[in-house]
Amino acid sequence: MDQFKWSKEAEKQWDNRAGSWSTKSKEMWDEGSRKKIVPFFGQYVPKGSKVCDLGCGDGYGSYKLFKEGYKVTGIDFSEQMVNKARSRTNEVLFEKGDISNLDIEENTYDAVMAINSLEWTESPLAGLMEMKKVVKDGGLACIGILGPTAMPRSNSYRRLYGEKVICNTMMIWEFEQLAIENGWTKVADLGVYKRGADQLDLEILPAELKQALTFMWVFMLKNSKE
Repeated sequence: MDQFKWSKEAEKQWDNRAGSWSTKSKEMWDEGSRKKIVPFFGQYVPKGSKVCDLGCGDGYGSYKLFKEGYKVTGIDFSEQMVNKARSRTNEVLFEKGDISNLDIEENTYDAVMAINSLEWTESPLAGLMEMKKVVKDGGLACIGILGPTAMPRSNSYRRLYGEKVICNTMMIWEFEQLAIENGWTKVADLGVYKRGADQLDLEILPAELKQALTFMWVFMLKNSKE
């Protein structure tokens, strides 16, 4: 690679993965690691709200939100993913865009959802600030961050050899602190665990140990414009 450009390389890699991702996304949202996210979302975001799914992939999560009664727009930087999403349904608006630099007016959405998408940006902080811009004061953001047991973290491993990578992994507590320091308030959270962890009495564990066992941690954050 002559000159590494994060956004272009990320788009190329996800264009290449669009087909394989689309074959498994329905199972993830219906039965797998993402099955609790839409119900969790529905506990805090009123039906009928205007919602943007940032990093929507092939659009199945966006479609599930639509089926629950939300007015949904899905955004992804991969043209192939957007094409997959558009072929899935014409009842949701899908657009190509960069969640770190959204071409959206301020205060447009009641809520946003970003599941495992901030890790694929060069600057998660920039993504958070873009969410803050487009979400109304008092609006919500449902954000999923990969946990320590998630295999996709291997996407960032080669950085230890000095290679350029496009997966910006972070600790769950790092993301939470980043959000709080930049005007978000935690409303609720949800741990998603691999099979086997359910044999443990998770409720007696402190938060940091629960997070250490997770495949993914999902936050519900409230936006304060001040």
